[in-house]
Amino acid sequence: MNKEKRQAILSILRENNPHPETELNFSSPFELLVAVTLSAQATDVSVNKATDKLFPIANTAQSIYALGVDGLKEYIKTIGLYNNKAINVIKTCEILIEKYNGEVPEDREALESLPGVGRKTANVVLNTAFGWPTIAIDTHIFRVANRTKFAMGKNVDQVEEKMLKVVPAEFKVDVHHWFILHGRYTCVARKPRCGSCLIEELCEFKEKVYPE
Repeated sequence: MNKEKRQAILSILRENNPHPETELNFSSPFELLVAVTLSAQATDVSVNKATDKLFPIANTAQSIYALGVDGLKEYIKTIGLYNNKAINVIKTCEILIEKYNGEVPEDREALESLPGVGRKTANVVLNTAFGWPTIAIDTHIFRVANRTKFAMGKNVDQVEEKMLKVVPAEFKVDVHHWFILHGRYTCVARKPRCGSCLIEELCEFKEKVYPE
């Protein structure tokens, strides 16, 4: 895919959704960090259902830490892998309290040192909470980038590296959200909805699928 096509795709996505946002509910960097940690191998909808009950009760490192692992589990037990996630969130709260006055550090290395926080989660927090031009690659973005031929790679690291290289600066902060939403609702895994796709004519996927 050439530079002009990529520019056109990003321009269309921006025109359709000028101010894209995550579908996770949050009102602070800490709430976002917790929500993203809980969202691993779970849907945003399921995470929101849990955090909509949790955050009015406890939405700081100190207040969630005070719940303890068992107390936190009661709020998040509807989410997959909730046992491990509860342990990781409580450990994270402890580290944030001890090292960062309970605040989320705006620092990649510090974020990635937290339990249950990998590069993708760190990228989401830096991008969505702090406005960094990072590009988190999840399964949706990986699929869209490869299927459209926008930024191909055999693994998430390769796709991230390619995206950072080919996405112009003006689009970098928002491209993560555009691609995730596109993959979630249009360029879906099993049967992409090519007939209702905004970028269908620019996409280089050969086996396009149309409703009969």
